[in-house]
Amino acid sequence: MATVTNVTAAKPAVGGAVSVAATSATLPTATGTTLGSGWTGLGYISEDGLTNNNSPESETIKAWGGDIVLTPVSGKEDTFSFTLIEAINTDVLKVIYGSSNVTGTLGSGVTVNAKTDEMEAHAWCIDMVLRNSVAKRIVIPNGTISEVGEITYADADAVGYEITVTAFPNSSGVTHYEYMKS
Repeated sequence: MATVTNVTAAKPAVGGAVSVAATSATLPTATGTTLGSGWTGLGYISEDGLTNNNSPESETIKAWGGDIVLTPVSGKEDTFSFTLIEAINTDVLKVIYGSSNVTGTLGSGVTVNAKTDEMEAHAWCIDMVLRNSVAKRIVIPNGTISEVGEITYADADAVGYEITVTAFPNSSGVTHYEYMKS
């Protein structure tokens, strides 16, 4: 039976929605729990929110005569896209450019070395609040930034890093976990 109260929108958790840690960090296994040591919040993301593309790719196999008889899955990419808008947050810069390529503080001066290094893998945690104060947490055990969009510096827009994170399967074949609780 359809229930209108099951229809929801998502808002970021108070204090920011996206946190990262080393892939060896202890992963949360529920919503509402405090993230353990080693997790770093990345602050605000843009009003566009979070997009998850978790669609299987399949091939259509037809029998003689044209009937579709099988659609085997040939792959399933799991990606998350969002824009980090705290452009002067050194933790954000370290995720975008690599931790060894960002040095200093805003007080002493920050240096970013933009290189073609391979992107660092991180564990990712995304916290949000749904309708009726239902907490939702998405945990990506091993995700790497696979794309960074154009960075625009303009009067009327926040400087941001539009990124796509590709989630890779862990030893159990899981690319991400989702937890919800009211």
